[in-house]
Amino acid sequence: MAHIRAMRFAGSLLAVLTLLGTACAQSPARPVGPGTPGAAVVVAAHELTWAEAVILGVVEGVTEFLPVSSTGHLIIANHLLGLEDERQLTDAAGRPRWIKPPSAKDPAGRPLTTQAAAKAYTVIIQIGGIAAVVVLYWTQLWSLALGLCGMNRNGAQLLRNIALAVLPTALLGLTLENWIDENLFSIKAVIGALVVGAALMYMVDRWQRRSRWSQVSTRQPHELRPSEALLVGGLQCVAMWPGTSRSMMTIVGGYCVGLKPAQAAEFSFLVGLPTLAGAALLKGYKTGPAMLEVFGWGPVLLGIVVAFVSAALAIKALVAALTRFGLTPFAVYRVLLATALCLVLAS
Repeated sequence: MAHIRAMRFAGSLLAVLTLLGTACAQSPARPVGPGTPGAAVVVAAHELTWAEAVILGVVEGVTEFLPVSSTGHLIIANHLLGLEDERQLTDAAGRPRWIKPPSAKDPAGRPLTTQAAAKAYTVIIQIGGIAAVVVLYWTQLWSLALGLCGMNRNGAQLLRNIALAVLPTALLGLTLENWIDENLFSIKAVIGALVVGAALMYMVDRWQRRSRWSQVSTRQPHELRPSEALLVGGLQCVAMWPGTSRSMMTIVGGYCVGLKPAQAAEFSFLVGLPTLAGAALLKGYKTGPAMLEVFGWGPVLLGIVVAFVSAALAIKALVAALTRFGLTPFAVYRVLLATALCLVLAS
């Protein structure tokens, strides 16, 4: 019966995201030109429609904290919405637009394309998901603040564990950000990550259900040893491969160090705050001004608000689903989605 309920849950999740994909596909796709980034082919900038902003906000908010990969889904959404145009954009006067103009140090520069602007947009609207965690977990965040001031021992220990879990990703993210953007943002990479992640989730979920140690454990996130927090952080680094899911890797890490599903999810959300905030700030600093030139403030603010509402609902649903079903339905969903993407690529 548990497996039947898990299959039904996965099917419902797939149906919801399939409807979103259908909505994306029904939006008029923008043509992708034959040029490459930085080529002589230039096109006028497009405004992001309100409908597209809502779709991207929902996809970001729903999938950011589910173990199904928000980045992978947003790559798919951008593909269906036609936001992958790699031709350099121009301003109203017909002059080429740049993220970073050519210089003596970088003669090629970084041309502004619809694809680059869309990537920046999907990272920046993560602010909505961050705000949802702040609202839902303000009690834990308050204990962190008290711990920082030396007024709450558990809060100080939790703050230490969050910092240790964030450290590996922060170091690797700064080093590999450009390489990942250039080499791993593709649907084929997402398919591979979805399948590998599904297998890992299924195996860890079965182990967690059968392990007596895991079943009787009452550990809380602040009780983790420094080495265990670093283990969770090391696993989070794997999520830089688009399609893997930061949430999945940190929840799996939580399982491995003896946290129950609800506690593993809580630690995942708290670890995600500085990770997502850092990514949004870095992308906003590097590409934000250029992205705003293309899409404007309206769609960005709308995307953030929609991401906030949908993330808050998704977080509540995730904790309930993990407690009742475990990770298996999400593993099933990832396989179904990967299969669908293979059929799309083959057609």
